[in-house]
Amino acid sequence: MYSNYLIMDTLLNLSRVKIEQVSTSFKRYLLTRINTERQLTGIKGARGSGKTTILLQLLKQHDAKKVLYISLDNIYFSQNSLLDVAQTFAERGGEYLYIDEVHKYPNWSQEIKNIYDSIGNLKVVFTSSSALEINKGSYDLSRRALILELNGLSFREYLELKHQIKLPQISLKNILSDHESKSRAYLKEFKPFMYFEDYLKNGYYPFFIKEQEFYHQQLKETINLVIETDLPAIYNIDYRSIIKLKKLLFIIGGIVPYKPNLSKLTEQVGTTRDSLLKFLHQLHNAHILRWLTSDSHGINFLNKPDKLYLDNTNIAYALNSNVNIGTVRETFFLNQVSESHTIT
Repeated sequence: MYSNYLIMDTLLNLSRVKIEQVSTSFKRYLLTRINTERQLTGIKGARGSGKTTILLQLLKQHDAKKVLYISLDNIYFSQNSLLDVAQTFAERGGEYLYIDEVHKYPNWSQEIKNIYDSIGNLKVVFTSSSALEINKGSYDLSRRALILELNGLSFREYLELKHQIKLPQISLKNILSDHESKSRAYLKEFKPFMYFEDYLKNGYYPFFIKEQEFYHQQLKETINLVIETDLPAIYNIDYRSIIKLKKLLFIIGGIVPYKPNLSKLTEQVGTTRDSLLKFLHQLHNAHILRWLTSDSHGINFLNKPDKLYLDNTNIAYALNSNVNIGTVRETFFLNQVSESHTIT
C-alpha cells in the first residue's frame, strides 16, 4: 500500500508539471463541448490533432489537488494496473482522472468499465486514436461513455492560432443562406487569400507552429507512426500488413481522388480483395484516407468505396508536392463539411 502511494506521488508530480506547462491562449472547438462533470467521456482523433492539449487545458480548470493526467504509453503501465492507479487516486481525494493514449494499453476497455462501475465519484476523460472502434471491443463502452471526435484545424482555427484573427463559427446552413453579407463583412476585416494557400499546405495539424519548415517531414513521420504503431495496437496486424498498408497509401496518394479498381489495386499491393478493403477501412478510420460512398448509412468494409480521397489537403501536399488544384478544393470541402455532416 505504501509503495502505491509513493508511485501516486510520482504520477501526480508528472501530471502537475504537464498541466502547468500547457498554454490556454488558444483553445480548440471541441473544448466547449466537453462536460467535465460527466462520469465518462472519450475523445477520438488523429495523431497530432491536439487531444493531449485539450486534456491538460480541461484539467487546468479544476483544483490542482483533485486532478491527474496519465498517459498509457508510459512504461509504468506495462507492469502496473490502470484500475489500481484510479483506486489509489480516488482514495486520496482525486476527482478528475484524464487518461491519454488508451489504445496503447491492452486491457483498457475492461479496466475503464471497472473504474466506471466501482468508483462512481471519479470523472474520467480518455483519448484514443481515431482508428479505435470503441463499440467493437470485448467491453462495450459506447453505452457508458459520450464519444467525441477531434478533427484537425479548420481555416478559422488556423487564422486564430497563427495570425490571431478571431472569427465566429458559421454553420453550413448560414453560409448557404447568407454567404454574400458574411463575405462582405469579413473582407472588411482581413484578406482570406493572403492565408488560405498556407493553410491548405501547412495549417491542418496544430504542430505546424512548432515544426515550421520541417512540418511536412514531421507529418510523414506521424503517418508512419500511425501505420507502424497505432494500427497494429488496435487491429493486431502483422509486419507484412504494415508493409502493404504503406504500399497502398503510396499508390493512392499519387492518384486521388480515385474511383477504386479493386482488381488492379489488389494486384499492385499484392493482397486479397477482402484484405485490401480492410486496409482501406483502417486507413479511413485512422484519418489518413477518406472513404466516400453512395450509402448514407456509412461505410462497410465489405463493400467497395465509390471514391477515395486523402483525409486532408496537408497530407496531399506532404505526399505529393504537385497536387491538382481541383483535387485540393474537393479534399478541403469534403474534410471541412464532414465534421458536422454526412457526405455521400
